[in-house]
Amino acid sequence: MANGFESYDEIRQWKEERISQFHSNTLTLNAFHDSIMKEVFQLAVIRLNKGEPPCRYCWFITGSGGRFEQGTISDQDHGLVFEQDNKEYEKYFLALGKELADGLDMVGYPYCNGNVMSSNPMWCKALEEWKAQLFTWMEDGNLESIRNLQIFYDARCIAGNRKFVDTLRSSIFAYQKHHPQLLKRFMESVMHIKKAINPLGALLVIDSGKHKGAIDLKYSAYIPYVNAIRLLSIKEKVSVTSTLERIDALMHIKLNDCDWPIIRNHFMILLNLRLSLSKAASYEETHYLSMQNLTKQEKKEFKRILKDGRKLHLNVCRLIEKGG
Repeated sequence: MANGFESYDEIRQWKEERISQFHSNTLTLNAFHDSIMKEVFQLAVIRLNKGEPPCRYCWFITGSGGRFEQGTISDQDHGLVFEQDNKEYEKYFLALGKELADGLDMVGYPYCNGNVMSSNPMWCKALEEWKAQLFTWMEDGNLESIRNLQIFYDARCIAGNRKFVDTLRSSIFAYQKHHPQLLKRFMESVMHIKKAINPLGALLVIDSGKHKGAIDLKYSAYIPYVNAIRLLSIKEKVSVTSTLERIDALMHIKLNDCDWPIIRNHFMILLNLRLSLSKAASYEETHYLSMQNLTKQEKKEFKRILKDGRKLHLNVCRLIEKGG
């Protein structure tokens, strides 16, 4: 019995009864998400009824969870690394991966639409197979491979031995040192930024449909910061996964017209805006911020955040293009 939980329904009920306590703080909310996922992992191992894992392993989460930036509602993104390349071990961990995906869904974390889950053989491999897969992705350099590398780069260990994920992430740094074009492929994959301000300086809100009068907070504001900071982190070999911690680690980087304390504060505001959408009915709804809910001063501040995010993104891209 995992801390008294005998079913995923019990974990879900426990989660739903307590999550409202964490609506005002991203860090404590994500620590709560971590605790839920650890309970799911413990119960999944028990429900599999095959004893303890047969070798050392690391179950990691990625996406917003890996970056410690989940909102109240979040889908699942995760993978498994196990130490020894053995067919029986592979069979065990794939079965565990399926149990984890099903369990998380029952607890309230919907399946990943992109199939980034431990139930997918691509995201459940022995350590040496993972090394080979990362190398293949880096050599390919196509859009899908670069996307997968970005996803993996945000991986954070939830259960097991974090050394495995750290070792794999270091292989990206080692490759990039001798193949600088990899960093440019990362940059090219995130060049597009969804416009949110028109040439006259007015906010470009959605003009029809169920999100009329709102801005896509995720892709117009939040993602440009995440992508720019991730790019710099890869360049500077920063291994932490939280965007805030990455900013702290990058404070020594000199970028034209970029003030790191202001950038950090902007990102904190964006995280808090996401939390303000905690009463949304679905995961999709948490991405849209209605401008009607903001005061005149808040709209002015939001425009500044959008402009500075775009400036940061462009500055990082210029730095990488120059090979600086």
